[in-house]
Amino acid sequence: MSAIDTDDLQTNKELYEALMKKDDDKVLEICARIPKGPLHTVTIHDDTVIHMAIYHKKTALALTLIDMVRACDSHKLTWQNSSGSTILHETGTNNKTVVAAKEMLRRAPMLLSMTNRQGETALFYAARHGKTQIFKFLHDEVTRANPGPDMKTFLVRQDKSTILHLAILSRNYWMAHEIAVRHKHLITEKDEDEMTPLQLLSCRPLDISSTNFFTRFVYKAIDPNVDDTSRMLSPLKRMRKNKFKSEWAMKLIKLLVKEDTSWENTESRLTKHRAKFHQYGKSSSATQLDEIPTFESLARLPDTPLLLATKYRCTQVVEEILESYPQAIEHVDQDGRNILHIAILYRNHEVFDLVVDTKYAKQRLRGKIDNDANTLLHMVGEEAPDVEADLKGPALVLQDNMKLFKKVANICTTLDRMKLNSKSKTAEQLFNENNNQRRNEAKEWMIENAKNYTVVAVLIATVAFAAEYTVPGGSDPKSGLPILKKKPLFFVFTVADAASLSTALTAVIMFLNIITSTYRFKDFETSLIRKLTFGLFLLMVSVAMMMVAFAATLILTVSSGRKWTDIVLYVVSFFPVIVFLFTYFQSQSIPFSSKIKGMINYMHSWFANPKPAVRYRGPQ
Repeated sequence: MSAIDTDDLQTNKELYEALMKKDDDKVLEICARIPKGPLHTVTIHDDTVIHMAIYHKKTALALTLIDMVRACDSHKLTWQNSSGSTILHETGTNNKTVVAAKEMLRRAPMLLSMTNRQGETALFYAARHGKTQIFKFLHDEVTRANPGPDMKTFLVRQDKSTILHLAILSRNYWMAHEIAVRHKHLITEKDEDEMTPLQLLSCRPLDISSTNFFTRFVYKAIDPNVDDTSRMLSPLKRMRKNKFKSEWAMKLIKLLVKEDTSWENTESRLTKHRAKFHQYGKSSSATQLDEIPTFESLARLPDTPLLLATKYRCTQVVEEILESYPQAIEHVDQDGRNILHIAILYRNHEVFDLVVDTKYAKQRLRGKIDNDANTLLHMVGEEAPDVEADLKGPALVLQDNMKLFKKVANICTTLDRMKLNSKSKTAEQLFNENNNQRRNEAKEWMIENAKNYTVVAVLIATVAFAAEYTVPGGSDPKSGLPILKKKPLFFVFTVADAASLSTALTAVIMFLNIITSTYRFKDFETSLIRKLTFGLFLLMVSVAMMMVAFAATLILTVSSGRKWTDIVLYVVSFFPVIVFLFTYFQSQSIPFSSKIKGMINYMHSWFANPKPAVRYRGPQ
């Protein structure tokens, strides 16, 4: 290695370390003594010192470095790194470099139209990173420098993605709305995957607000258009930002739905299979559309925005499209599936309920079959993978699927239950086949949980039983009666301990009943989950009563008669109960009201056994 190379490596090391340590004086001192000064390439990707200063949001340092470049060398400011990015491109990565960008364009105006290896100008780069302030500045500069209609270089890159596509992907909905308003022709432009901006927007669910009551209340009270957030707490800043994003997302949806006509594109309603109710006869029919596959048919085109929004749970897009164009509800994808097929397959209950509540739409769609002759009921037996779904026990997932089966069966005709798909299976056969492994997993899950809960319940019952014979304060040697019998808290202790023992033993019975169950499909629909829920409720009551008995014992034996002492004892005694109840209900996927309702229904079933409107007929 030559001496020159060694010196360059040492210089690069010192510069890189100084930039990482934010030692501006050191950076300026090194740049002053090297030949290329601030245009020296410091990284293995050919980034200059100015590139690095801009990237690290060091605007003041960047301005000083630019001033160090002589006026006769201003053309050298157009240096591109290995990715083709100029120093103006780097300003697009943050909002604190507007001043630096102004100085760059003053010194080298040609930077505005230069593109990187992907065909992106600095304006495009800012949109990709979703940086509002620098985007505003660069957009104004582009509009001023290019007053004519020909702005393709700034709006479209080599892969046909537009600046609107990238703004949506960066989730800066204000910026995307601004682009859509100023450049309306981009609304219908497609990228290399034939995706319009509305289709891209439909592929991401929008987080509108929290499900927590208190958070929702604060969320509604926040003004998203407040500029000065310096005095806001961090959680409030995040909520303001989310609300601002959500409001502009809704405005963008309304604009794109109004202007984007891709919702009209649909497949034929004529399916490749006729409905069959038995497995006999010819395997093919003249009514079937057996076509020779072509390259065009093999290439999977993107679904319409309505169906994409249904898949990815972007309910706002679905609602806006159906409100603006109710006829779009009859969309059919390349597999012959309508919106109800897809809502069931992807477990989008919100969209399913929205469509079913529209009586006319329900009548039009409920009897349709897809290209594999699957009815709506068949789709319950299928399930698209969802990595973002809540992690629930297999028994709860199986129960949800069975409830969905009944829910879909309520809107289907009797013939739909008898129809066979292309694999000669009815909906119930397909459901049982695809959920049989889950039933085995649910059985093991239920047994394991019931055993663990039984151990805890027996332990509590043992402690409660022993406490009855070792009463606080002891017994009178002559009469054998408790010494503190006349104390009011002694009665509390006795009732609480008895309740703890009784509920613990009842919980043991419930859990043993679960362990010895037959585990049929219909058992998972209601009885097993209700037994588990009721058993857990009894176990919680047992723990709570044991803590009440413990608190009463402490006060009876330790209390000094001072009010503050009793208060402290109560707080210390009941703190574990509060923590236990809070963590339990937070960890469960079923809401508290649903749990209580399930317990009441189960207790009511001891005295009555009402029949459901549609009974699931699975394997017995």
